[in-house]
Amino acid sequence: MALSDIDLTKVKYFDYNNEINIPKNGQIQLDKDKLALEDFIKNNVEPNTKRFSSEKERLQWLIDNDYIEEGFIKQYRFEFIEELYDYLRSKHFHFHSFMAAYKFYAQYALRTNDKEYYLENYIDRVAMNTLFLANGNEELAMDLAHELINQRYQPATPTFLNTGRKRRGEFVSCFEIQTTDNMNTIGRTLNSALQLSKIGGGVGINLTNLREAGAPIKKIKGAASGVVPVMKLLEDAFTYSNQLGQRQGAGAVYLSVFHPDIIEFLGAKKENADEKIRIKTLSLGITVPDKFYELVEKNEDMYLFSPYDVERVYGEPFSYVDITAEYDKMVNNDKIHKKKINARDLEDEISKLQQESGYPYIVNIDTENRANPIDGKIVMSNLCSEIAQVQQPSVVNNDQSYAEVGTDVSCNLGSTNIANMMDTPDFGKSIRAITRGLTHISDIESLDIVPSIKRGNERSHAIGLGAMGLHGYLAKHHIQYGSPVALEFTSVYFMLLNYWTLVASHEIAVERHETFADFEKSAYADGSYFDKYINKDWGPQSDAVKDLFKSIFIPGTEDWAKLKEAIMKDGIYNAYRLAVAPNGSTSYIGDSTSSLQPIINKIEERQEKMIGKIYYPAPYLSNDTMPYYKSAYDTDMRSVIDTYAAAQQHVDQSLSMTLFMRSTIPAGMYEWKNGRTNKMTTRDLNILRHYAYQKGIKSIYYIRTFTDDQDEIGANQCESCVI
Repeated sequence: MALSDIDLTKVKYFDYNNEINIPKNGQIQLDKDKLALEDFIKNNVEPNTKRFSSEKERLQWLIDNDYIEEGFIKQYRFEFIEELYDYLRSKHFHFHSFMAAYKFYAQYALRTNDKEYYLENYIDRVAMNTLFLANGNEELAMDLAHELINQRYQPATPTFLNTGRKRRGEFVSCFEIQTTDNMNTIGRTLNSALQLSKIGGGVGINLTNLREAGAPIKKIKGAASGVVPVMKLLEDAFTYSNQLGQRQGAGAVYLSVFHPDIIEFLGAKKENADEKIRIKTLSLGITVPDKFYELVEKNEDMYLFSPYDVERVYGEPFSYVDITAEYDKMVNNDKIHKKKINARDLEDEISKLQQESGYPYIVNIDTENRANPIDGKIVMSNLCSEIAQVQQPSVVNNDQSYAEVGTDVSCNLGSTNIANMMDTPDFGKSIRAITRGLTHISDIESLDIVPSIKRGNERSHAIGLGAMGLHGYLAKHHIQYGSPVALEFTSVYFMLLNYWTLVASHEIAVERHETFADFEKSAYADGSYFDKYINKDWGPQSDAVKDLFKSIFIPGTEDWAKLKEAIMKDGIYNAYRLAVAPNGSTSYIGDSTSSLQPIINKIEERQEKMIGKIYYPAPYLSNDTMPYYKSAYDTDMRSVIDTYAAAQQHVDQSLSMTLFMRSTIPAGMYEWKNGRTNKMTTRDLNILRHYAYQKGIKSIYYIRTFTDDQDEIGANQCESCVI
């Protein structure tokens, strides 16, 4: 029997799964999901999995038939591989939901070339990841096996999917590049976008340095066309380089809120924009300095500055000028052309577009740079807004070669599963193994198709470890999302991630006698990074949170002081270590709620291609936990902001935070609505953005709106960066 021979009218798994959404006697039929899972394994997986007499025969067949690479397997004794498999089988892994199994076998499991038979199960995929990420180190391989099979660690989709495969994509799929104000770098940026999209990349592109529409081009005695035509070129590039139709080109463009083209930039995304300028598939993000919030709060006019003039005056691209610090000087400098608009009018335009489309993403750029421990400047973010790393601009010759290769960004992502991590026998050992596995992806990545990406990765060794499953864990322990106990738990959890990734990165630096480039210029080298941990105890304070962490070592101020001393002496290997991405299919596989956000529905409805609707009950959902599962759309977004802020204070990069709004806002949710319309307005979004800024939030991803006609605006479209 082959997969194409399955008679969908006879198998029961889709029917069982759909019955979850049909209450019986007022109860959710959660038992039907277990029946769906059992039927799927019995009638889809087991009959269509190719069998082998031994593990040795299986691996040799996969190598001989070009399914998996041979090199990383040869790093190990076969006796060890057998020991590894014996351990993995001893854990008796099984999926906990139909969605988890369906997603794994539909998207991750290796199949025969004709797609008719499965060549691996979950244990086999874990083994491939374990052996590959450990790079021949048997002790590390066994440590990683513990983390992966217990689902404490989930590599990002590109890593989890591609490791070990002979015919594969890249292990990373998230990038940042920037252009400067000349045709050479614009051309090079377009080429980079094509190349990165070809390998499955989601690409963030900074356009802030480009001169505005109407700015002079002296060599041809003409005027520039501004950023919108470049946006159109990029959108066409992503659409063209679309993985043979397998995926829509994925790109995000960023522009400073003080760029003269900001109104046209936002307007290009509107539904009623002229087709000549309308941007349909490109994501939009804006970088927002402190000065903008100040001008809005004072209800003052604001000046937008010509990047062309600013670069001539300051001798560096517009992105690298501190607008907040230099604003008054720039206003008074007659050599800088500028135009004046009202700050609150621009803020309303931002909110209108967020209501209509979910865009733009918001990057509080001064907040990011204040917290940035690395020498240099952060000027943008990525496709999902969680990456915050320094970049250096490149200089490109007329023949498109590099006069100076700058540094751009690639994102090596992974996520801890909070509920499972809290059950680990050794939190520190788990995170140290995970950090090493992630670092191996950074070490082997060498994307020479975009030299600035390659150089940036070689200098920074950056990784981005995050977390998922917060709401599920809280509900399991009868803790309301956004409550003081929940916020304290979140802070302690991320403090531990921070501490142990620093420990691991220090160990790697000592072993290799190597740090990230320019470590000596960082806040780690001068010790200032550690001050807040030495001056305050960040461990659990309440009895409830102390009880949650009762079996886990909590580093105190003395432990942080010792770590500070060691790192100042020896350095760390990874310039960046932490970032919280949105979660896609990997959260289903791990039977986890997504990222740090609240659930949307107790029973989530997913539209799957060719199949129809599949239903996913929230993890740990029962009559017992039901009161702790409130929809994000019925949650005060200040609770979400507070939650992300609790994590953000320990995260060296950023967190991909989505805000969820209803077109008609539930009564009593926001006190400023009292006596006003119950419809969502631009004022609501303005207030929430300012609240997020005041709480130290570095970035806001989508604004998702649930409309009165049961539609969703701004639903997550990013498939490259979600892990």
